[in-house]
Amino acid sequence: MQASDPCDLFHKCYQKEGLFSNVREGKDNYYAQPILEGPLGPHMTFNGQKMIVWSINDYLGLAGHPEPTARAKEVLEAFGTAYPMGARLMSGFTQNHQTFEAKLAKFAQKESALLFNYGYLGVLGVITSIMGPRDTVIIDHDSHACIVDGAKLATTRRNQFRVFRHNDMDHLEKILKSINQDRKGGILIVTDGIYGMTGEVAPLKEICALKEKYNARLLVDDAHGIGIMGATGRGTGEHLGVQDKIDLYFSTFAKCFAGIGGFVAGDKEIIEHITWNARPVIFAKNLPLIYSDSLSATLDVIEREPERREKLWEIATYMQRRFKEEGFDIGNTTSPITPVFLSISGLEAIKDAIHILREEFHIFASGVMYPVVPRGVFLLRLVPSCRHTFDDVNKTIEAFIQIKERIIKKH
Repeated sequence: MQASDPCDLFHKCYQKEGLFSNVREGKDNYYAQPILEGPLGPHMTFNGQKMIVWSINDYLGLAGHPEPTARAKEVLEAFGTAYPMGARLMSGFTQNHQTFEAKLAKFAQKESALLFNYGYLGVLGVITSIMGPRDTVIIDHDSHACIVDGAKLATTRRNQFRVFRHNDMDHLEKILKSINQDRKGGILIVTDGIYGMTGEVAPLKEICALKEKYNARLLVDDAHGIGIMGATGRGTGEHLGVQDKIDLYFSTFAKCFAGIGGFVAGDKEIIEHITWNARPVIFAKNLPLIYSDSLSATLDVIEREPERREKLWEIATYMQRRFKEEGFDIGNTTSPITPVFLSISGLEAIKDAIHILREEFHIFASGVMYPVVPRGVFLLRLVPSCRHTFDDVNKTIEAFIQIKERIIKKH
């Protein structure tokens, strides 16, 4: 077949179709797939220059912490990188995995917990394993892609998969009412704890009230909440006083744990069902011991050092106050995530803003544009950590002031 043949399956690939086609043509590792170098932290190297970095999710500054690093080295020396080999149900499970799951269950204030080798696959595995042919899943419009994909994989009929307007409890209740008029199965409500792009906290109190009123179940993906929200860092449920009402609590280790993998926690019988029915558990290699043991050590640090969470909030609160004082729109965030909405449209203007931030002010922040945000809006998302300083914040604010004056007025 010829590359120009529209009947060739790969035709779309040669035409550069698909997601982010407008930026992927650059192939320069600058705007798309940028390469940060050096130890993970608030100050790294990009394009040969030192940067203040606001793009990694190392909220508690645990990347490279000596305790999980030392534990990883111990496992490496004793077992190598692969142990255990195989899927969990066959030969991929150890007593250490079991101990770590018990620690996670206790931390999440649930009876039992189950590890996954990736957070994304974990959400897919949870949703698909508990949904049946008569059940309905309802998700928030702004849910993370893993929730959307999980809901799609778990349903075969269009009316099994419902979406309510973002954080709109009236709309959620309307959907619940309509399902209950001719109900034939269970209902699963799925929401993020914190929305990663905007920093908004889901109204979990209201969602819990509705799920109890209409006899539904609730799964919360708290990727950006665990470790940083709540009096003891147990997440958004603890922060809002409803952790006991969340049926299934999920989180990744890719944010505040500075690792890889994920877990779900809930009642023992439910977790056992997921263990024996989730395809990412049954058909994929289990999380290697070098990761699970180092993550267990990371959890010890999170519980033992609340000052990391306190410092994170000091930096985040100061940053958000400064942005507001300078007249910037940071949306409705009530978490450390700090979105800065700029009235910039057009790819070239967006590139100009990113280029000036990086080359002149040595600020590295992730940019988001349509279709993630509305047309005519450009979002720069800043993720603070406990290792950032007030000086980092002040330099960043000054850079954004310059961007506003030079780019926005120009365009």
